[in-house]
Amino acid sequence: MDKKSTITLPQPPRLESTEIALNEFMNAQLPLTENLEGGLEPFGGTWDYRQAAHLIRRAMFGGRKADVDQALAMGLDSAVAALLDDSEMLPDPPVNIFNDPEDDVPLGETFVFSPYNPNYDGRRRSVTKAWWTGLMLNQSFSLREKMTLFWHNHFVTESNVVRDSRYLYKYLTLLRENALGNFKSLVQQVTLDPAMLRYLNGNENVASAPNENYARELLELFTIGKGPTIAPGNYTNFTEQDVVEAARVLTGWRDRRFFIDAIFQNGQHDTGLKHFSNSFNSQQISNNGANEYLDLIDMIFQQPETARFICRKLYRWFVYYVIDETTEANIIEPLSQIMIANNYEVKPVLEALFQSAHFHNALTLGVQIKNPIEFTVGLFRQHEIEFPSGEDFVEQHIMWYIYVYFEAALQQMDLGDPPNVAGWAAYYQEPQFQQLWVNSVTIPNRARFTDNISSFGLPYEGFFSYLDPIPMAMSTSNSLDPNTLIAEIAEMLLPLALTPNQLDFLKEALIPGLPDFEWTVEWGDYLADPEDQDKLIAVSTKLRALLRTMFSLGEYHLS
Repeated sequence: MDKKSTITLPQPPRLESTEIALNEFMNAQLPLTENLEGGLEPFGGTWDYRQAAHLIRRAMFGGRKADVDQALAMGLDSAVAALLDDSEMLPDPPVNIFNDPEDDVPLGETFVFSPYNPNYDGRRRSVTKAWWTGLMLNQSFSLREKMTLFWHNHFVTESNVVRDSRYLYKYLTLLRENALGNFKSLVQQVTLDPAMLRYLNGNENVASAPNENYARELLELFTIGKGPTIAPGNYTNFTEQDVVEAARVLTGWRDRRFFIDAIFQNGQHDTGLKHFSNSFNSQQISNNGANEYLDLIDMIFQQPETARFICRKLYRWFVYYVIDETTEANIIEPLSQIMIANNYEVKPVLEALFQSAHFHNALTLGVQIKNPIEFTVGLFRQHEIEFPSGEDFVEQHIMWYIYVYFEAALQQMDLGDPPNVAGWAAYYQEPQFQQLWVNSVTIPNRARFTDNISSFGLPYEGFFSYLDPIPMAMSTSNSLDPNTLIAEIAEMLLPLALTPNQLDFLKEALIPGLPDFEWTVEWGDYLADPEDQDKLIAVSTKLRALLRTMFSLGEYHLS
């Protein structure tokens, strides 16, 4: 049997959100933001490399120099328009990478339309995660992949609960094709998505025994949010009565494993009149059969708080986790009005945000801690580290899985399997928020990850991925001058300007204890004879030491 048939992909440990231990250095209260000024008026400052890099870091995974240069040349408005262009075709589906003669799906063919096979589904879900990772690594100049992950963290499902790779693929395709579309339409489609029906027990919701799981999360997490508590189980935006009545509206839907879709069973639907609370102006929903869920969603989207709720989540994803009274008034409220005026289209909201003076305020640079996907995918993209080509798709997917997906999972972000229906705690747990990405588990794993890449490379079978530091050095304006070299690489990789002491510290990593001219001479010798392996190794070793040290800086963990 071919050796590829015996491949076993490692599985990361399951993380429950309660397992993230707080420490003395994390926020005990939210930081002050009185200096974070600027509203949605257009940015009028200088459009320079640092501002362009800020936009790319927030809109994509990793600020590659080529992407930043493109944004810089285009100008802010054109760059934002290009990032929001969603005309790109959807990617091809994942394919089987296991050469098992007993498998019903041949090597290299897709499994997402085949009958469910429990004997192989676990590893197919792993392949789907590798495929998704590859899409992020190879993303175009577009916001689509960043928004796909945003919606995954918003409309959470867990592949380990759904346990069907075909459902996972269909769910991801739904998020990807609607990533920059209409929020209300996406809610309508997610409600009947087979993965969501199974994950939140919508497929068990019948008139005789209503299941409230999806109804509760539809209100609390997916659309309008809770608002302040007014009584046990009751909030300003909805009450327990609304959860009960919404569950009755949603009775009768089932997922179908053969067709991978949803079907309405009228005999299992509650046909009675549904009475909602004062939070929804005491509206009633009468029997409307298979279209009744649309009436429920219409009612929810009539509430202005629904727009505010999603705008807050977009703000925390792309700008900063703290939303004070000033930000609520100057940013969230006008963004929500833009969303309502555009019938819940997402693009106009993001366009206004990315072009705003507030987004480009100097104090929004470097205030986010990179999540593990941004940290791992971003490093590979910034340094354009190569993986096997599509012709070697087995090795390609395995390396995507082991060296990118799995590393992010070890840093507590398991793609496809958030810890619970609320998503990753870093986007909702106050007051720590993104500080939760930095703890006694993740910091050693981040350090090991960057040390391995910058020191040893990443082997698999006959292929070897490694960080080549030469192209980045060559891209600086004066690579012969160690000060210029270090300062410009730091500007490429870090969101914040370094102090003179930090720059001296980095120079000590490049040429420890040596005068500047030593680098000038050594680099000049290499440039004069780049085919000489001894000269190549000499300068590469020094540049790797520089990058390894730069990766260890706190600033490298920021976006």
